[in-house]
Amino acid sequence: MNLEKLLSLEGIVLSEEIIGKLEVFALLLHEWNQIHNLTGAKNISAIYDNIVDSLYPLTFIDKPKTLLDVGTGAGFPGLVLAIALPQTKVVLAEPLKKRVSFLKYAAIDLELKNVKVEAKRVEEVEHTAFDLISSRAVTNTKLLLDLTKNISDKKTAYLFYKGSRVFDEIDEVQHQLDYDIVQKNQRNYLYIKNEK
Repeated sequence: MNLEKLLSLEGIVLSEEIIGKLEVFALLLHEWNQIHNLTGAKNISAIYDNIVDSLYPLTFIDKPKTLLDVGTGAGFPGLVLAIALPQTKVVLAEPLKKRVSFLKYAAIDLELKNVKVEAKRVEEVEHTAFDLISSRAVTNTKLLLDLTKNISDKKTAYLFYKGSRVFDEIDEVQHQLDYDIVQKNQRNYLYIKNEK
């Protein structure tokens, strides 16, 4: 099935230009992955599944002006969100050199003027508070909130792509948060809302 159809089945509507860039990203990642082993997604279909997973939250989150993605890895979700949100300034924090090389190459190849790749751990990132901080499969919720406290404020929202442990994790921090957990297949999207 083609990417446009997969996205539309989830209610994700993007321009032809953006879908074209996502398809080029998938091909680039597939090519690099055969040499550098950047992701477990070993074929285009699996990469498309990861793209849909990365973009599904666009159906329920507020669009941010600035976004930090913690531990972007092979581009999920940060680089994929950057492609879909060209008006959003996106910082990708990724400490591993081979992944950083891929992210920088992809950002240049796809002409993503809104992307900055930071080759460092999130706690070393210096920036004013972000509108949205995202992360997929990096660490537990409490630690992510702690690690990003210097680059967030009351207006910062969080989008964490989680598995089943999200319910235990949110128990530790829920007393101070306004959040939703959106469930889809095996994925739990934890959306911690900002204060208006």
